[in-house]
Amino acid sequence: MSPSTFQFVTDANGNYVFGQSPPSDDFDQTFKNFNDGVSSTMKWATLASLVSGVVMVAAIVAIAYAIIDCLKKAGTAIPGYARIATKDTDKASNSHLSSIDIEKAETPPLPVLRDSQVEHATMERFLSNMAREKPIRFSPQQLAGFTENYSTILGSGGFGVVFKGQFPNGAQVAVKVLNGELNKQVEEQFMAEVSTMGRTYHVNLVRLYGFCFDPTIRALVYECMDNGSLDKFLFSTNQEMEWEKLHDIAIGTAKGIAYLHEECQERIIHYDIKPANVLLDKNWNPKVADFGLAKLCNRGNSNLLLTKGRGTPGYAAPELWKPYPVTHKCDVYSFGMLLFEIVGRRRNFDDNQNESRQWLPRWTWDMFANNELAVMVSLCGIEEKNREKAERMAMVALWCVQYSADDRPLMSTVVKMLERSMDITPPPFPFEQLVSPGPTMNLHNGTHEDSDTSSSWTNTLEKSNVKSMHNALEIELAS
Repeated sequence: MSPSTFQFVTDANGNYVFGQSPPSDDFDQTFKNFNDGVSSTMKWATLASLVSGVVMVAAIVAIAYAIIDCLKKAGTAIPGYARIATKDTDKASNSHLSSIDIEKAETPPLPVLRDSQVEHATMERFLSNMAREKPIRFSPQQLAGFTENYSTILGSGGFGVVFKGQFPNGAQVAVKVLNGELNKQVEEQFMAEVSTMGRTYHVNLVRLYGFCFDPTIRALVYECMDNGSLDKFLFSTNQEMEWEKLHDIAIGTAKGIAYLHEECQERIIHYDIKPANVLLDKNWNPKVADFGLAKLCNRGNSNLLLTKGRGTPGYAAPELWKPYPVTHKCDVYSFGMLLFEIVGRRRNFDDNQNESRQWLPRWTWDMFANNELAVMVSLCGIEEKNREKAERMAMVALWCVQYSADDRPLMSTVVKMLERSMDITPPPFPFEQLVSPGPTMNLHNGTHEDSDTSSSWTNTLEKSNVKSMHNALEIELAS
């Protein structure tokens, strides 16, 4: 049967069976519709594939761009001192200048060293490294502008002169210009100040904004402390301060020292804690200052053997003027002396006082040993409402000035004792290097007259030892 005679017919149920062919036009139309449907499907599938490919390529490009952008941001997040120095990174390292609105304060290029300046190469390398830390290197011209050509003096001493200054945004600063020609000692003090204060930031530490190291001038730029140093409120007859505020100042100072000893990545020993180095801001908050003798110390090996004396006579621990190993506990001793002076509002050694009171730490011990601390703080002019705090402060001071550094508490412990969050156990006799405890005092009713007429705690040998200690300190530190 030829294709032309091949037929489809329906049976009784309506199904196609071989038989007579259906009309030719209907069959052609059905086949055409089927073919058109297949072609349309193929076209849409092809179009969908193309769209998917474009979307996938766009997604890959977006992901690659995002990765590159993240890498760029990660690069800028690395501290300046950890990145390879480039022109861009040098600018980034000084980006925090905007916070104090100092114009044109980018680090000036280091000078080319001539033959006569070769010995200063180490210092310049040090300053180059520090330029990537927080302190900013200022030019002599900038300092002259900040200080209006050094027109106002805030103070002076053996270190140099401190001038009043102001940043372009109005922030007050203090500019300390160092005395003397450049020598090893000046270099050491300069580097100690910049490196230690440049690594720290604490509410009870003076902030160092920057420095200037130039053949014509060497200076340090600090935040300005409106109320000056603590010593003028302790030792001046025309300055008064509420004792409650002195108590707060003692605690704040202890917190600043505790931060240096126990919270910095590298322990910092100050070496010169005293009232003159505790500065007060406009709100009377204390801040430890003057790190010219400070030294960074590895926590794993904190014993140092000094080749020469450090500190100030009257505040320096015994190990600082003897060939003994020195630890951070020397700062604890000095802080104890500061506490005595806060309680007594006088210097710790005074020839004009009654013999039994000349050396304030020993007088405090004798009064404590005889259960007469309340009498002592009363004689020091402390009101009844503050006497419990004053007695506690005196006991903490006796712990801090123990002859053996191992017997002195950590500064974090000192803070807890002053804040009354830790009980204070009775301290042992702290002056074994000078004298034996000797006879106790009998103050009877504790009157001023009884105190003056009581038996002296020192004999001739004891007085000689105390004065010899001060003389030895002065000779050692002057050498």
